[in-house]
Amino acid sequence: MSKPAVILLSGGLDSATVLALAKSLDYECYAMNINYQQRHSAELHYAKRLAVFYDVKEYKVVDIDLSWLSSSSLTNKSMAIPETSSKGIPSTYVPARNTMMMTLALAWAETINSLDIFIGVNAIDYSGYPDCREEYISSFEKMANLATKTGVEGSKISIHAPLIKMNKAEIIKLGLEHNVDYSMTVSCYQASEDGHACGKCDSCRLRREGFDKLGIQDPTLYL
Repeated sequence: MSKPAVILLSGGLDSATVLALAKSLDYECYAMNINYQQRHSAELHYAKRLAVFYDVKEYKVVDIDLSWLSSSSLTNKSMAIPETSSKGIPSTYVPARNTMMMTLALAWAETINSLDIFIGVNAIDYSGYPDCREEYISSFEKMANLATKTGVEGSKISIHAPLIKMNKAEIIKLGLEHNVDYSMTVSCYQASEDGHACGKCDSCRLRREGFDKLGIQDPTLYL
């Protein structure tokens, strides 16, 4: 029988690739999307489309209001999204976001007796977020096994981050090998409601550079 796995699904390029990869490994996929009042809410619609397309076992949207985290331009809509590269961690960093998301995924995994959680973080072509690094993922995995009934009773919970050492071009190449339709994804930090990307933010830049390296047209709808 297929093993159950929780997939954190944002609707973006990376998480779509991870979902396709988990399906190819014969996991029974439970997809979780987090609506945290992010300004790029178009990704919620794309996540649902991906969940339907990949015929996941169950699709869950969890609502948490992080709009009070005023230091992030993804949750504070009065701040501008940076459109040029800058040194250090950009304003699009949402404090503790991946920790909150993985904690919710961990709770669901225990509920459905799953030992596997997949997340699409990567630490090569990324914006420098501290919660996308390999050492963070391994530390969370250790915590998950210390803090849960599952772990204490002797089963090992695994956090899978299969893209963590890959650049965007490598991720796209892997996805295409698994027949990912990237027109079903949106990566923009300020995408319009109908999914048109700005083409200027850090996420758009990294995505376009990945497709350019492969000599493939990005199917994203740009403004």
